[in-house]
Amino acid sequence: MKTPEAWSELHVGVLGLGRSGRAATRLLAQAGASVYASDVADTQELRAQTKGLRGPQVEVELGRHDAGQLERCDLVVVSPGIPPSAEVFQVPGLRERPMISELELAFRFLDAPMIAITGTNGKTTTTAWTGAMLEHGGTRVGVGGNIGRALSELAADQDAGYEWVVAEVSSFQLALIDRFKPAIGVFLNLCPDHLDWHVDVEDYYAAKARLFDNADSESRWVLNGEDEGVRRLAERIPGSARYFRVSSRLERDEEGAFLEPDGMLVTRCGGEKVDLVNKSELRLLGAHNVANALATVLVATFVHVPASAVRDALRGFEPLPHRLQPVAERDGVLWIDDSKATNVASTRMALRSLERPVVLLLGGRPKGETFASLLPDMRGRVRAVVAFGEAAAQIGAELGSKVQLIREDGPFEEVMRRAVELAQPGDAVLLAPACASFDMFRNYEERGERFADLAGRELS
Repeated sequence: MKTPEAWSELHVGVLGLGRSGRAATRLLAQAGASVYASDVADTQELRAQTKGLRGPQVEVELGRHDAGQLERCDLVVVSPGIPPSAEVFQVPGLRERPMISELELAFRFLDAPMIAITGTNGKTTTTAWTGAMLEHGGTRVGVGGNIGRALSELAADQDAGYEWVVAEVSSFQLALIDRFKPAIGVFLNLCPDHLDWHVDVEDYYAAKARLFDNADSESRWVLNGEDEGVRRLAERIPGSARYFRVSSRLERDEEGAFLEPDGMLVTRCGGEKVDLVNKSELRLLGAHNVANALATVLVATFVHVPASAVRDALRGFEPLPHRLQPVAERDGVLWIDDSKATNVASTRMALRSLERPVVLLLGGRPKGETFASLLPDMRGRVRAVVAFGEAAAQIGAELGSKVQLIREDGPFEEVMRRAVELAQPGDAVLLAPACASFDMFRNYEERGERFADLAGRELS
């Protein structure tokens, strides 16, 4: 762990005491800073989680943020769950304080070079797959960010000896960077999301584009060659880029990876073409996961992972929970948990991944998108839609006259019963809600676990 600043001379505020906020607090205390850490929540669970944080250098306050305390801080670390519209940010004195994300904080401490993976969809899968692929190649790698361990936790692990750190990076984290500069940056795709957090779609795109803020000639990039939004944001960025393409071959002057018509995943780097595996050998469903695989492969080419280890990691990687994960099959109906599909674009990709007729479970807390844009991908694929949660009325208004749609205002168990009634042998029941989970569940994981539990029961 490096400590490039005189942290012992600083008074630092930490806003939000979720996983990343607690890790940031520990890292700062370890570096000698005095810390004021606060959260507007005050639950028994949070009290237990923060009990070990308090100490001579650390003051923890639950139930509110003390603006006076924060105004006296030299620096404020903001957790990703706190939107810019939060009441605490309306305090004039606080707005003048330097603010950074936990990503920026951890970056200032990490010795190992970072592989930062962002995009609207596919980040978690690609991050986990990249970590697995580097491990297959014999690299000591830390994996964190939005997945697994907080980056500040990795930074505080002085004895780990990481050669690389792979980080899933969100727009919330990128919005508050300063010096952050990944050695390898991966940009998977770009479409509207998190409009409940960002001011508008342009604000969201601008936050994503900050991945490139500190690029220089040594920077290396893995970019979606078929996503015009990604290509536009990456125009004239310093460094060397490699592109992945699923539905087309590389352009003449591009290095990268693509899918051959016969299904072979191929790289073309340094003038050498290498055949890897056929897409039929991957254990993950969908063209978007072929794209994730190709992106992962290109990171491996930059890190010089042997081709044999790349092939093993491609064949061996299993679907992550709640991401197009088959969880049960009963009476000829396959139940698929894609609870992580919390925006319209990810639901669209899920639909395109399935060859069976689909009963689609759609709903939750809406994020400012229209569901009507799903209609082209529903035609010929979706037998029926079960609309639920806070978004049910909007879904019904936008889709009800175009597809068979049942609105269910009861508990989630009733949503699942409706799916049983509608599904026929040979169908898939797909939980791909295109919404946040917070109206009915603590998070998308709990929603997916409930789906899997009920899918394994008799619900008629």
